Amino acid sequence: QVQLVESGGGLVQAGGSLRLSCAASGRISSGYVMGWFRQAPGKEREFVAAGTYYADSVKGRFTVSRDTAKNMVYLQMNSLKPEDTAVYYCAYPVRNMAVIAPGYWGQGTQVTVSS
Repeated sequence: QVQLVESGGGLVQAGGSLRLSCAASGRISSGYVMGWFRQAPGKEREFVAAGTYYADSVKGRFTVSRDTAKNMVYLQMNSLKPEDTAVYYCAYPVRNMAVIAPGYWGQGTQVTVSS
C-alpha cells in the first residue's frame, strides 16, 4: 500500500507561482516515478508532469522535481494562468504519462488562479 498526501495549493493571481508538494509513504520503489495530474471543473483528469515529461500546456512554466530520500515529489508552477485552475493530484506509479497498476492517488489539492 502507498499513501500520497498533497499540499501547497491555494489562490493566486495570474502570473503568480505556487509550489505543490506530495509526500509518499509505504512501498515506494525508486524504479518508478510519482507524477502530477489535474482535473478542472467539468473536465476529465489530465496528465501534468512526471519525470521528464510535461503536458504541452505547462511546458516552460511548470517543473517537477523529487527528493528520493524523502519520498517527496514537487511541482513548481510559475506564470500561472486562469486555465491552470484545477484540483491537482499526486499519483504513483506513472509511466508514459499515465498511472499504471496498482495506481495510487492522493486526495488532491485545489489550485485557483484568478484573472
